[in-house]
Amino acid sequence: MATIRKRERKDGSCIYQVRWLQGGRGGSWESEPFGDEASAEQFKKLVDAHGQQWPHGWVKGQGFVEEPAVPGDVPLDSYATRYVDRLTGIDERTREDYHREIRIHFAVLKHTDHAGREHPATICTLTQDDVTDWVRAEEEGERDQADPEKWARRPADPKSIANRHGLLYCIVQAAIDADPQLRTMNCCKRTKLPRVDDHTVEEMTFLERDEYQRIAAEITDPDARDLADWLVGTGMRWSEATALRISDLNLTADRPSVNVQRAWKKAKKGTAGGAFYLGPPKTKKARRLLRLSPVQVEMARRLATGRKGDDYLFRAAMGGEWRHANYYNRKWKPAVEAAMKKGLPKRPRIHDLRHTHVSWLIAARIPLPAIQIRLGHESIQTTVDRYGHLVQGLDDDIASAVEAVMGVPAPRPGLRQVV
Repeated sequence: MATIRKRERKDGSCIYQVRWLQGGRGGSWESEPFGDEASAEQFKKLVDAHGQQWPHGWVKGQGFVEEPAVPGDVPLDSYATRYVDRLTGIDERTREDYHREIRIHFAVLKHTDHAGREHPATICTLTQDDVTDWVRAEEEGERDQADPEKWARRPADPKSIANRHGLLYCIVQAAIDADPQLRTMNCCKRTKLPRVDDHTVEEMTFLERDEYQRIAAEITDPDARDLADWLVGTGMRWSEATALRISDLNLTADRPSVNVQRAWKKAKKGTAGGAFYLGPPKTKKARRLLRLSPVQVEMARRLATGRKGDDYLFRAAMGGEWRHANYYNRKWKPAVEAAMKKGLPKRPRIHDLRHTHVSWLIAARIPLPAIQIRLGHESIQTTVDRYGHLVQGLDDDIASAVEAVMGVPAPRPGLRQVV
């Protein structure tokens, strides 16, 4: 164990010398002086923690010394901004979202040196511990120092943290792939992130058929009711359903369907022409043909009668396309509140109609891969993560299937069969 020896100088000041046997018994004596007892005590603990060795990164007489700066090293936010500016294959709204994440959330990233001092993070100094500290800070949030009852930065949900960490991972990887190379390892590779599924289920509301009917009965506008019925009956996203045109319908075929090929996108701030524009669906697999039921075919024919091919299938009162805020505030929210006053125990969002559609399909024993295709999920893992817990309703069917196969014992070698 290291010890501290206090020595008084002629001027009355004191020096605190930490002494230890390098490597333990049999080693040579080493020492390091400090001007205050607290610093000496902290260093003593470091020596003990390092097995009676000089702490890694400590230079005698100087303290912890950072590694020499790597040529080309720049502040993390600067490198991240440049990385996002050079991304291809993304729309400007997505690029703007990435810049906002860098400004607001990457600003929390700090680099902590060996002595515990914090420094602005650079693309080369960022470590795995720094990333872990950042994830924890994102998860916990930060209280307003002036008013502890308020948040200076609210806690982030697991999905948001995972998305930001994914962006950071790509930025660090770009530094590894750069020429000349700025890093050799990705410090984000082994980060333990909060479980996304801890919150996914809580955010969803699933309606029983009679619960949806109680809400639908309160939607007095026939056009608004048609849209709600379509959303819950097809599982389409709001942005997809409200972007449908008459020309997307194929009602004369043996298998009537609708072609999902566009969706509303939020435009970059300051863009002329409005806050939304039409673009491709959310993912490649979101481009899909949806089979329509007889009830949906009847609705589509009614709405398409006397209309042109480029007209929207669902139209608001003035003949234009529906806007989410308008529909929510004037149609959906009043209907939900009216139904709740009459005993509805849930407060669903419009997007919960999509979740409700899935729950009805699972209750009808539709397999998850088929649901993935219908919803336009890029990966089956997305479908399983969000809705896999609902498949528990099939436990009895699974048990019955196993019993049917395993119920009759197979003959065992060495046992004579009794005829």
